[in-house]
Amino acid sequence: MTKFKLLALGVLIASSVSVAQAAGPWTVGAGVGVVQNPYKQYDDDVYPVPVIAYEGDDFWFRGLGGGYYLWNDKTDKLSITAYYSPLHFKPHDSDNNQLRQLDRRRSTVMAGLTYVHETPYGFLRTTLAGDTLDNSNGITGDVAWLYRYINDSWRITPGIGVEWSSENQNEYFYGVSGKESRRSGLRSYNPNDSWNPYVELAVSYSLNDHWNLYGSGRYTRLSDEVTDSPMVDKSWSGVLSTGVTYSF
Repeated sequence: MTKFKLLALGVLIASSVSVAQAAGPWTVGAGVGVVQNPYKQYDDDVYPVPVIAYEGDDFWFRGLGGGYYLWNDKTDKLSITAYYSPLHFKPHDSDNNQLRQLDRRRSTVMAGLTYVHETPYGFLRTTLAGDTLDNSNGITGDVAWLYRYINDSWRITPGIGVEWSSENQNEYFYGVSGKESRRSGLRSYNPNDSWNPYVELAVSYSLNDHWNLYGSGRYTRLSDEVTDSPMVDKSWSGVLSTGVTYSF
């Protein structure tokens, strides 16, 4: 059964808002997002997506993430950041009887540093963050290169990048403990850290000085450390989001 939750979709929402033609520092809006999960016989998640964003000289806020700038000029932006990570696993959301015997994996709040470097040929976006709620005790990193193309009312931003997840992060979300193995019949599994490459695209169309339509998507190719998990039956994961925003 499709589940509806009130949730911002992390980096993709931030990317969508960032390519919008804003008339001021504030942007609000609404849309819908679809998340393709890699777990066995696990339903896709469909989320109503609130969009609330602010860009100031000292602070920024996008979706359910925000930060404080340690450095902020036209070329380089370094900030302390925190954001809600929606990655989770609920056993009873799977139609697989073995996965239904596993422990729940909870979403968390990540905190760390974000750095953006602008050039005439595109921009570098990097984030390094760790779990703050002692759920996974994991660390994740993200490095991407994106190019912002502007033509009248259109802003199109394709990008390519790679996600890194620490051993703790992967063990929490994709590992199977000995106790879980005995209970479910799945083989036990202890993954190492992983690198997952991805491509993404964010598009914004300006209806007028304030209203914008946006769409974004990301396709992530999962590493062997993830796909070898007995919890997983897909080689990729994906996110799509679309909606409308108002800037003032």
